[in-house]
Amino acid sequence: MINIIFLGPPGSGKGTQAADLAKFLSIPTISTGEALRREVEAQSEIGIMAKDYMNSGKLVPDDVVVNIIKNRISNSDCNNGFIVDGFPRNLSQAIVFDKMMGTLDRSVNAAINFTADDETLVKRISGRFSCKNCGAVYNSYFKPTEKTGVCDNCKSDQFQSRSDDNEVTVRERLKVYQNSAEDLIGYYEKKNLIYSVDALKSVPFIFEELKKIVQELQK
Repeated sequence: MINIIFLGPPGSGKGTQAADLAKFLSIPTISTGEALRREVEAQSEIGIMAKDYMNSGKLVPDDVVVNIIKNRISNSDCNNGFIVDGFPRNLSQAIVFDKMMGTLDRSVNAAINFTADDETLVKRISGRFSCKNCGAVYNSYFKPTEKTGVCDNCKSDQFQSRSDDNEVTVRERLKVYQNSAEDLIGYYEKKNLIYSVDALKSVPFIFEELKKIVQELQK
C-alpha cells in the first residue's frame, strides 16, 4: 500500500501528474477541488456552501473537506493506496488528516511538493481557456490557438473559462496558499516525508522524477 499527498500552489500541475501517477500505480487519485466542484455543479447543500468560498479564493471549511476525503478513502478501490491532490492545505488540516488516517489504520508514505514562482502560476491559471465543443485546452500566454478565436482541433469559435480563473482571484488563492505552506511543508519535513519537484519543468520530466520517488518508497 502506498498513500501519497501532492502539495503545491494552484497551477503547479499537481492534478495532471496525480492522474498520470495514479494510473501508473493502478490506484485512485482523490482531488478535493474536483469533488467540491461536482457538488457545486449539482447544487447540493454542501456545494452551495462551498461556492462562495471557492469563487473568492478562500479555503472551504476543514470539516467539509475531511468528510469527503474520509468517505472516499473508505471505498474498496483505495485498498492498495491513493494519491490526494489539494489536501491538506495547512498545518491544522495535516494534523486532522493524520488523525483521520489513523482511524482507518493508514498513514502517509510521502508528501510530494511542487514548486513554482507566483508570476508564472498567475499566467498559467488566468490565461487558460477551453473549447466548448471538444474540450481542447489552451492558454493565452503559453498555448494560444493558431488562429485567433478558432479551435485548432474542431474549428469551433466557442470557448469558455472558469469564473474563478481571473487574475485577482488567482493572486488571492496563491496568497492563501503561501501563508500556510511553510508550516505545512515543515510538518512533513520533520516526518521525513517531503520530496520536492520543480513544477516548471516539462510534464514528462516531472513524471520520471515521480516514478523514481515511488521506486524509492517501494524498496
